[in-house]
Amino acid sequence: MRVCLLGVSHWHAGMHLDAVRSSGGEISAVWDYDPRSAAAFARSLDVPACAHIEGAFETRPDLAVVMGSPADVPDLVLKVVSAGISMVLEKPAAPTTGVLREILKAVQERDSFVAVPLPNRFGPAFGAMAALESEGRLGRIAHAHFRIVNGPPQRYREDGVGWMLDPTIGGGGALRNLGIHGIDAALSLAQGTLRIVAASVANRIHDEPVEDHAHVVLCDDAGTLFTVEVGYTFASMAPGGDFEWRIATGNAYLIDRGETAQCATLDDGEVRMLAPEHPSTRYRLFMADTFDRLRSGERPTVSLEDYLAAMKVIDAAYEKAKA
Repeated sequence: MRVCLLGVSHWHAGMHLDAVRSSGGEISAVWDYDPRSAAAFARSLDVPACAHIEGAFETRPDLAVVMGSPADVPDLVLKVVSAGISMVLEKPAAPTTGVLREILKAVQERDSFVAVPLPNRFGPAFGAMAALESEGRLGRIAHAHFRIVNGPPQRYREDGVGWMLDPTIGGGGALRNLGIHGIDAALSLAQGTLRIVAASVANRIHDEPVEDHAHVVLCDDAGTLFTVEVGYTFASMAPGGDFEWRIATGNAYLIDRGETAQCATLDDGEVRMLAPEHPSTRYRLFMADTFDRLRSGERPTVSLEDYLAAMKVIDAAYEKAKA
């Protein structure tokens, strides 16, 4: 697979480059709105840079990874779709759900392949659940909790993506940026409609125009309870922070803390450790899956429609928090 990386000043660019290479792919070109950023990225990682977006398309990539400010990404998506290139669309991709809906309309008109990197779908807890379900040993889901609390918002300014702290561009703060992972996880497990029971969104510590902590409680038609907690309140500027995925079912209790993961099962009385996968390297699993689906002609595991559904729930959570 030949892959071009577009918008390499985005903080996820290095993760995508690692994911492409670990999955056996080749970087055909890199590009950024700022030619200096593209040149610096290319020099540091020994990949070819293009001064113009058309140059990246001329390298005949099988896949384009689209990144950047949500103010710019919608137009970039349209260019990639018009060029007939399959796409990985990094988040946040649009300042509002309405703009994302317009992107989806353009993608559907061309029947384009667009995968959205929500890589915790490939974490050990979800893998163990799928195995138990195939054996008829999972049981009904009772409740689940998805938490991502990372460091202070200042780190986005230090990474050169200060627009993340402008709600008119990023569409929100910790809930929109980090909460998309937990909301998507809940949607992927929910039966029927997912409704919001309660939501709290506020600045607890940092004086920024976007929230630094949010807690959302959701319930589906089967009565399954989901909680999503996110924040910019972890006391470290280093990558990562406090990560935990917990899922309880009739026969299993699964915990994924990134560095470690485990699964307890009631029917055999066992508690076994699962092979961990750090959240930062789950992009490798996502990219390998994307390559496989491109080759086989299947649709993406996480689609643009899934992304839009999560964005709608987050919109509703913001409204609930105001009530």
